[in-house]
Amino acid sequence: MSFFEDIASALDAEGIESRVNDDVMFVPITSDVEIQFVEIDPIMPAANVYIAAAAAPELDVDFEAALVSVVFSVEDAVRTVAEHVATDQVVTILRDLLESTDERIADLTFLQDPLDPSVVIADVADSSQLIVEVTVQDAQPVAAVTFATLGSEFEERVGEVVDELWDEVDDPEELSDAERERIFYEAAAEIGAMTEEVLELGSFSDPDRLFDVLSLAADHAEDWESQLMPLDDFEDDEPDVYDIFGEDDEEE
Repeated sequence: MSFFEDIASALDAEGIESRVNDDVMFVPITSDVEIQFVEIDPIMPAANVYIAAAAAPELDVDFEAALVSVVFSVEDAVRTVAEHVATDQVVTILRDLLESTDERIADLTFLQDPLDPSVVIADVADSSQLIVEVTVQDAQPVAAVTFATLGSEFEERVGEVVDELWDEVDDPEELSDAERERIFYEAAAEIGAMTEEVLELGSFSDPDRLFDVLSLAADHAEDWESQLMPLDDFEDDEPDVYDIFGEDDEEE
């Protein structure tokens, strides 16, 4: 069997479709994006891997494909496809969160962290946040969920830090909107790290389970916030972490 035939057989076993046209193997990731394998050495074997816009095979279209990696085995090829599929799923999950597409999170307004596009944040209760970080782990999307209480004086303290930073800038009027946003979020991250207390709610690879957890967290946000007492001591720069299931409780 040829290299492409071996790859196609392995992908088929994973339920992933593929097709070969001349010397190129096409693997659809979405309706708009596909992976292309171009064999460069049939003996070794080896193939260049490209990401390209999908098009019907009978159309003469310039894909403007981008080289992203090189594979030297069937296992490498399958793993590469799985990682790109998972990356697309990460994008889908983040979009669902930002657009509140599921009724279970309809009351949550998530915004993307400007410093980390894999993180989205929703304000809950009076001074708390639900933080979701979606990444690819072992070729599957995983969402880590955190509930963080910032304290009623958080915004005031961030404002004080931002004012101090403005004083250090020669001409604040010359700052771009992106620079102003970066300064604000860096200040917020600094204050948050010194004052916030968090509940680690877990990591989830099933989007359905993720939405259930977020819905429950939104319902219990006020209760959790009232039980978490944000630190006022700025000398402690490590946030306390509580276990939601009580495993950290110690007998008195």
